[in-house]
Amino acid sequence: MKLLSCLLFIMLLLSGCGDKPQPAGSAEPAPPAKTYSWKLVTSWPKNFPGLGRAPETFARYVKEMSGGRLNIKVYGAGELVPGFEVFDAVSRGTAEMGHAGSYYWKGKMPAAQIFTTIPFGMNATEMNAWIHYGGGQELWRELYKPFGVIPFAGGNTGVQMAGWFQKEINSVDDLKGLKMRIPGLGGEVFEKLGGVPVSLTGGEIFTSLQTGAIDATEWVGPYNDLAFGFHKAAQYYYYSGWHEPGAMLEFTVNEKAYNRLPEDLQAIIRVATRAVNQDMLDEYTARNQSAMTQLVKQHGVDMRPLPDEVMRALKQASTEVMQEQSKQDPMFNKVYQSYSAFQQQVSDYHKFSEMEYYLNRAGR
Repeated sequence: MKLLSCLLFIMLLLSGCGDKPQPAGSAEPAPPAKTYSWKLVTSWPKNFPGLGRAPETFARYVKEMSGGRLNIKVYGAGELVPGFEVFDAVSRGTAEMGHAGSYYWKGKMPAAQIFTTIPFGMNATEMNAWIHYGGGQELWRELYKPFGVIPFAGGNTGVQMAGWFQKEINSVDDLKGLKMRIPGLGGEVFEKLGGVPVSLTGGEIFTSLQTGAIDATEWVGPYNDLAFGFHKAAQYYYYSGWHEPGAMLEFTVNEKAYNRLPEDLQAIIRVATRAVNQDMLDEYTARNQSAMTQLVKQHGVDMRPLPDEVMRALKQASTEVMQEQSKQDPMFNKVYQSYSAFQQQVSDYHKFSEMEYYLNRAGR
């Protein structure tokens, strides 16, 4: 019994020694945080104003917010994949992310066009509201889910210009046979009135216009159009952008790559895309007017509104195209019903807010 008592006493002493606090600095350092390196492919020339700078800004925001744990290298159109293959590259995992316009994927998903814009549809503010608070984001994810791709709003150019033309447009007949670079639903409307829509990436447009491969082109607006030098290849600059009243760009993320990230890095991606989405609109709003002044005063560009007759015909054709697309594709119809219902809702309010304000500001 004495021996047993001694052994218990010794064990208690040893266990008490183990509970003593460790000296400061004796704990092992935490292992370094895991870092991730991603590729982001785009449909734009590298560092092109507005469109091309947005993904660069996004990559910088992500690096800063993550403390260098997520590093994203941006590739311009053609550097890693062609501009029209961005979606496929992200879906396959060739690149973890992409930045483009969703209407480029209409061959895969007709409804994808709606997430860029609809002719005579919502402007940038309204589009953002539908995506983030009107159910648009949920429908967008549903559409891309079978491809393993997650979409996020990735910037907006605001109301665009109708485009550059090498001849005057005085009537609907002047559109017939006209070869014009115009993608998405706007291209289908243009075709309904007898035009010939052509799909080209940004880097291909100037040469095609200069050599006569196309007769006209839409791109974005004065800020980008001046950068591409379209005034050197076409005389007439028409407004307004009936086809793209608020063209939204997109960030796409490979779903598997996204799910492999820890939750804080996923949150950083969501926040950074939201920031860039607003930043792009701010940039275009700030830069377009000075670029327009330069085009008119320094380069003598002939700016004109499209004739009322042409605009009415385009609007009627747009209604017909949307009805036809809705009948042909159930998902297109589902997305369009949500879009059009939200547009009606905000339009009703804007009659008493935005429209009245603009009229009063202009002195009616």
